[in-house]
Amino acid sequence: MLCWPMFSSGHQGAILAALIPGLNIIKMLLLGLGMWRDDATVKSMSRFGDHRELLKGPLYYALTITYACAVYWRYSPISIGLICNLCAGDGIADIVGRRFGKQKLPYNKNKSFAGSIAMAIAGFLVSVGFLHYFSLFGYIQVSSKTVLGFLFMSLAAALVESHPLSSELDDNLTVPLTSVLVGSLVI
Repeated sequence: MLCWPMFSSGHQGAILAALIPGLNIIKMLLLGLGMWRDDATVKSMSRFGDHRELLKGPLYYALTITYACAVYWRYSPISIGLICNLCAGDGIADIVGRRFGKQKLPYNKNKSFAGSIAMAIAGFLVSVGFLHYFSLFGYIQVSSKTVLGFLFMSLAAALVESHPLSSELDDNLTVPLTSVLVGSLVI
C-alpha cells in the first residue's frame, strides 16, 4: 500500500498494482500443489512444513490483498481497512497473543484477550495512518465517519478472528470478508 501512489490513476493502475500480490497466488498454487519445490518458502509460510498448507492461509492472504487492490484500490477506505486488519491487526494479534496471552477467551481457549485487543488496536491505528497517508495524495478525504468506520471494522475483524469457526475456515479469509462486509455497511 505504501507503493500505491507510484501507480497511475484509474483502473489500469489498480490492475497493474494487483499483479504484484497476484503473482504470489501463482506461487502459492505451484508450491502448494507440489509443482514447484522451494523448501525455504514452504518452511517460512507454513506451520508444520507441509507444502499443502500454502493452499489455505497463505493463498487466501494473497487472494484477498489482490482483490482489495484490484477492486477497491486506493480510493476506497474498504481496501485500507481490509488490508490493515489482515496484515497489521492479525499479524500483531499472533505476536502479542503468544507473548502476553495468558488469559484466554472464554469461548476460544486458543485465543487470548491480549491478542484480540492488540488486533483491534493495531488494525484501527494502521488503518487511520494509511487514511492520512492517502489523504496527502488526495485519494481519500479524512473524515470522522471514516475513522469511526475503521473502528467498527477493526472491532468486528478482531471478534470474528477470535471465534472458533475462524480457525476452521482460516482467519486469512474470515478477517477480510468481515472487513469488507462491515466496511460496506458503515463507511
